[in-house]
Amino acid sequence: MTTSLLENSPVVPPEPAKSGAARRFGGSAVERAGLAVLLIATAVMYLWNITVNGMGNQFYAGAAWAGSKNWEALLFGSLDPANFITVDKPPVSQWVMGLSGRIFGFSSASLLVPQAVMAVAAVALLYGAVRRITTNHWMALLAGAALALTPVAALMFRFDNPDAVMVLLMTAAAYATVRALDRASTTWLMLAGAALGFAFLAKMLEGLMVLPALGVAYLLAAPASLRRRLLQLLGGLIALLVSSGWYVLLTLWWPASTRPYLAGSTDNNFMNLVLGYNGFARVLGRNHGGGAAPAHDPAAATQAAAHAGPPAGARNGFGGFGGQVHGVQRLFTGEFGFEIGWLLPAALLAMVLVLVSRGRAPRTDRMRAAAIVFGGWIVIDGGVLSYMNGMVHPYYCLSIAPAVAGMFAVGIAELWNRRDTAFGRFGTAALLVVTGVWSVVLLHRNSGWYPELRWTILVVTLITAVLLAMPWTYAAHRRLAAVVLTAGLIGGLAGGAAYSFATVATAHSGGGPTVGPAQANGRGGFGQSRPDPQLSAMLRATTATWAAATNGSSAAAALELDSDRPVMAIGGFSGSDPVPTLAQFQADVKDGKIAYYVVQADGRNQSPADAREQGVTGNRNPGTTGRAEGATTGRGAGREQAAPGNTPGQSQPHTTENAGGPGGFGRNQHADITTWVTTTFPAQHIGNATVYNLSGYRG
Repeated sequence: MTTSLLENSPVVPPEPAKSGAARRFGGSAVERAGLAVLLIATAVMYLWNITVNGMGNQFYAGAAWAGSKNWEALLFGSLDPANFITVDKPPVSQWVMGLSGRIFGFSSASLLVPQAVMAVAAVALLYGAVRRITTNHWMALLAGAALALTPVAALMFRFDNPDAVMVLLMTAAAYATVRALDRASTTWLMLAGAALGFAFLAKMLEGLMVLPALGVAYLLAAPASLRRRLLQLLGGLIALLVSSGWYVLLTLWWPASTRPYLAGSTDNNFMNLVLGYNGFARVLGRNHGGGAAPAHDPAAATQAAAHAGPPAGARNGFGGFGGQVHGVQRLFTGEFGFEIGWLLPAALLAMVLVLVSRGRAPRTDRMRAAAIVFGGWIVIDGGVLSYMNGMVHPYYCLSIAPAVAGMFAVGIAELWNRRDTAFGRFGTAALLVVTGVWSVVLLHRNSGWYPELRWTILVVTLITAVLLAMPWTYAAHRRLAAVVLTAGLIGGLAGGAAYSFATVATAHSGGGPTVGPAQANGRGGFGQSRPDPQLSAMLRATTATWAAATNGSSAAAALELDSDRPVMAIGGFSGSDPVPTLAQFQADVKDGKIAYYVVQADGRNQSPADAREQGVTGNRNPGTTGRAEGATTGRGAGREQAAPGNTPGQSQPHTTENAGGPGGFGRNQHADITTWVTTTFPAQHIGNATVYNLSGYRG
């Protein structure tokens, strides 16, 4: 290498690049047409029958519904329009879906169509980045197509989780960094920082996982002096802090008594949520509210196991959805493998080959910078996903999907450019072989699904790899090698594409959606419930601030979406948030702000102790009229006699039988509310729920 990577001497100018139309985002007319076809095809695929997913994840759908009804709820990402508590993430995703609901009327389409549009935008941005790096339109199309055909992208860009907008913003930051590398542009670098700031406001620290790779790439490869590069990076950091910090300051300055509680925090402080529940606690596996992590929804587990049998060392529960393992192999096994693994081995190999190939290039070499951007993104973000011990959903791997697609395309481009050398020919062949063989391995794990597909992929990729390794293929005809490469790439992408198409054709819902063909028991996930129509009608008829209160955000969201009325989510998502206190709840009931208290009988929004008692004392003898057997007042059933020294209505001490509280998370922090309600108010059974009428309470 002729110059130091961190030199202060006159900089090495960037590589000569095509000028004029070829340097624009879409290039020539033919290239713009190719880009248009890619984007239209992506839009058609992602919008196709998108409402089959209904409300997707009811938890986030409830917040989007609330935002479509109330501006403060939209601002804070509240779960209900009366602004009791937020979802446990920052609100950028809710801003998009809530505004869509306000403009077009809240529906499945207004909820999910913006997610599909984000997919088209992410594909366009990745195309633009790879186009500028490689100056090769076809390789840019390859990158965009590879992203669009990644199964986890086909899943989550048609769903209402915040991952879609986060990944779009991460991709925008990568594109802006590539633009900044062209001419050491401070403006583009600050735009990259701003995009990452909003990615932080989508899913906190996960949105910043690409930051180290972007920073290192700019520091090493920007065509400017070291001093200027450092100052520009400082400017980008300031842009990140401004674009994210304004919201943090807003939550700190806004009086806590007049805004919703920030779910997931222990003290209603945004930074507590960043560093705790959604930060280090999640990575270290300490975000279960103090209780042991339970096994996740049986239906979701069955779906994952149907095509991803747990390997040795697999972990169940919230630390390991989808038969996954802890460590570097996580991204290649279980459900992770089906969602992101198709091109991952080839992308990692491509990173190494590009770095070797460009080892003696000038400091400002664009291809090496791309390997740092995309490869560093995969290694850092993928490393965190591989080793985190907390709640790990396989769909989290969407965060590296653009990097995998981009790195694969850059690797193919670099090796194709060196096809006159043995390194280029054998490197290209190696990428195709790795892609084909690994696709066969993944498809073999679901061996009953189109078995002929995996053998077709293997034959096509191996034959094309052999041909591309031979010099005569390039000498025989000018276009023969290009045709062979195209055939090999189609074969290599076929496995992931088939799983993506199967994903699009399948309905998904709940908190743990998975990819691939439909299973006999559907594609539901934990956190979904279907309220009884009679219960929804009761709530719809109320005029109280909250039509009902129930334990856990998912159950509350389900009631809201079905009744179109606000519901108070006691304890937030995990059931362990310290709101409301018994005194606060009693005051709201006394003021007539809460009409009903709902206890679901499926155990999703109550403690195991509550569920057991509901099954025992909730049974009525024939001829009873809704009161517990032996009751002599208007108080409902659902509680055993108060412990010695306590009176009905008094908070009961927490015991070990409250462990594993609402929704299956942590310790139930609100058994005192359940005790007070069930010993104070009459109960009636509606469907699988026990409902307590809270009206008329005067203290």
